[in-house]
Amino acid sequence: MIKIISDSTCDLSKELVERYDIEVIPLHILLGENDFEDGFGITPDEIYRWADENKAVPKTAACNQEYVKQVFEKYLEQGMEIICFSISSQMSSTYNVMRLVAQLLGGESKISVIDSASLSTGVGLQVVEAAEMARQGKSRSEIVAHIEAIKPLVSASFVVDTLTYLHRGGRCSGVSAMLGSTLKIHPQINVEEGKMHPSRKYRGRMSHVIASYVEDQKEALQNARKERVFITHSGCEQEIIDSLRDQLKAMNHFDEIFVTRAGCVISSHCGPGTLGVLYIAQK
Repeated sequence: MIKIISDSTCDLSKELVERYDIEVIPLHILLGENDFEDGFGITPDEIYRWADENKAVPKTAACNQEYVKQVFEKYLEQGMEIICFSISSQMSSTYNVMRLVAQLLGGESKISVIDSASLSTGVGLQVVEAAEMARQGKSRSEIVAHIEAIKPLVSASFVVDTLTYLHRGGRCSGVSAMLGSTLKIHPQINVEEGKMHPSRKYRGRMSHVIASYVEDQKEALQNARKERVFITHSGCEQEIIDSLRDQLKAMNHFDEIFVTRAGCVISSHCGPGTLGVLYIAQK
């Protein structure tokens, strides 16, 4: 049997984690002297309040090596093989932590650690794909080869409401140049080759921005694989989310449309009001 594991940046809902029996390893959020595990003891909205009160953005840290070791050992002792996913190695040292633990356990013949080269449900799309293949009885090598082949087809993009978090976090080149604009800009951020890059620039109310963002992607969305699409947000008005879901439903293209709330780590870097549409393109 194969166990699918992911770090917490996959941003999959509790429903999907349970549906596919996925083990989630938390990254860490540092608010001053306080250290929280992603998904435990703190919420994104509490992080935003802390950031406003302290005029700062939180720091994040990779998963704990000892925690990863305990998780890997648990499934190896059950005679299972492991496929473990991490956020892009360009954005976090989590991939290196997981790979090092696999080496220390001498379990590389039973453990595959995959650098997703993505973030949020861009990771989640790969995790679900692997979990479905594992249920179909595919081997670890078959699953890994397939995931490596589809990684370039994963489309992960989002529109941000505020540039403050991305700018202070320093993980998205090109954002600083937009800060001096007298008109509020909502850039589209694309994840390409494991890094974040700004592309289109939108202005106006977020409801109009999101509608334009989806309209600009319509052709690409029609070329997406039909199985699923994710609407992932870091805290948006329900009206905006519902309108976007209606836009996607009207396309009559996707079998399942999932709405997920980004976890604490992703929210710490993109800030409130961020929303993205994530999918896998057809070859």
